[in-house]
Amino acid sequence: METWFLRLVLILAWMTSGTVFAEGTDDRESVVREASPESVLDPRIERRRIREAEIDTENFEAGIYAGLISIEDFGTQPVIGLRFDYHLSEDVFFEAALGRAKGDETSFETLNAGVQLLTDEEREFTYYQASIGYNLLPGEAFLTRNRAFNNSLFLIGGAGMTDFAGDEYFTISAGVGYRLLINDFTAVRVDMKDHIFTHDILGEDKTTHNLEMTAGVSLYF
Repeated sequence: METWFLRLVLILAWMTSGTVFAEGTDDRESVVREASPESVLDPRIERRRIREAEIDTENFEAGIYAGLISIEDFGTQPVIGLRFDYHLSEDVFFEAALGRAKGDETSFETLNAGVQLLTDEEREFTYYQASIGYNLLPGEAFLTRNRAFNNSLFLIGGAGMTDFAGDEYFTISAGVGYRLLINDFTAVRVDMKDHIFTHDILGEDKTTHNLEMTAGVSLYF
């Protein structure tokens, strides 16, 4: 009697466990079927497409510029010039510049009709100098959301000669500038400089500050 009862209990237990396993399997399959594609994490990462700057590796830069120069005692006049740069490194560059303007009449000449301190030829203002520049803040300028341009704020200083009033004067220059690379070989540039020299045109030695502001374009090669 006990043997039959034990067998009956074992058969009932086996049938119950099989039913529970089948129900658990059905539940897992229904969860997988009902899961939406949005609820599943996608391990793939979408990569951004980046276009690297194509900057020439040449170290030479040549350009032209134009602007205004305030020749002390002789008015503010247009100035044009040429520059040639050699980039020693990413931060340091050397520059040779040649600029030309023409001085106006002094206030003394204006107030005294017929008085002329300088001839037209002597009013020609020409400077040539060698300078060294340092890129203080190189970086990028984002002109649009998806386009950036390399740029830099730099300091520049040097020395040279100024030919004015029939004589040559040793000149020291110092200033600041901004350079923006348009593409791999073209740049635009804005400069502000002070050309300092001493002359005795008005009868006594006088140290003059001749402020200049220019804008120009240059090519790398």
